[in-house]
Amino acid sequence: MPAYYGETATSCTLDRCVARCKEMIGWDEKYPARDMGNGKIRSVGMAMAMQGSGITCVDVGSATLKLNDEGIYTLSISSADMGTGCDTILAQIAAEVLMCPLENISVIAADTDATPYDSGSYASSTTYVTGKAVEKTALGLITKIKAFGANMLKCSIDDVDFDGKSVINMHTNESVSLNDIAVSSMCGATQSLQHTESNSMPSSPPPFMAGMVEIELDKETGHVEILDYCAVVDCGTPINPNLARVQTEGGIVQGIGMALYEDVTYNKKGVLAENSFMQYKVPSRLDMGKLRVEFANSYEQSGPFGAKSIGEIVINTPSPALAHAIYNATGVWFKELPITSEKIAMALLNKQK
Repeated sequence: MPAYYGETATSCTLDRCVARCKEMIGWDEKYPARDMGNGKIRSVGMAMAMQGSGITCVDVGSATLKLNDEGIYTLSISSADMGTGCDTILAQIAAEVLMCPLENISVIAADTDATPYDSGSYASSTTYVTGKAVEKTALGLITKIKAFGANMLKCSIDDVDFDGKSVINMHTNESVSLNDIAVSSMCGATQSLQHTESNSMPSSPPPFMAGMVEIELDKETGHVEILDYCAVVDCGTPINPNLARVQTEGGIVQGIGMALYEDVTYNKKGVLAENSFMQYKVPSRLDMGKLRVEFANSYEQSGPFGAKSIGEIVINTPSPALAHAIYNATGVWFKELPITSEKIAMALLNKQK
């Protein structure tokens, strides 16, 4: 990808994203526009986007996992859950590696006085960068659990395996339970059953997204009503599809607000005009029409369980998709945001003149 620091795309389903999005919105029947009468025009627009997964060789994620005497685990991380569900996602990654139920992972998060260093929840890095740190930490802890269990079984670590519940001697089928290992590790033990790993990635595999929107535009007033917004995202393997979906929906609504409504203006004295939510318009669910999100999964080999990021990609397509739809309805390209009703009405008036 020459435009992306010369990186090679190791996972990309953008073609599937576009094809599925086109099918969802009925593009062939609606493109470019249809005159509905009474000065109303319905049109469609589309956009494609890519982002990144953290900042290469800069972002650092760290995690600590400890086996407690009850046979459950404590996961310590410093990434902050800002509504993205990262505490749940990182616990899911740990539980998957440790082969235990999710409820067996207790999370201590975002206490930088007590938890290991993390450069922060930004740059779409948490699942990809810190998630990989959690995966590495869990694998390291398994090695320590196997060594401890082998010592209790009086055999070599090469002779044992771990199935999430017990350490088993593969030759004799003797086993020692995780609970017994946990209790023994707290009484007269010479090693601590906890492990810490840090992770910083040399690559930043981009997620991809296609977004398509159908609008109804009133030529008299310039008002734009969103009838349907379809999005298909390639974020690698979604660790938690429900969280990924609502994060995508939230980002799309935020992007629509940026594209159509939200503006910041100052008068000559530097006084902000939009100083309350009566003036600074943020879209609500009533402004959204239909909003549909799907995923076209790829597998990113460098990410935890094939995952890439999803944080920032979801806000990227609404602005260009809406600009495209408004162009298809009016024949006018708008290059500055927000594309307000007033701008559209004045542009159509000037075009008639």
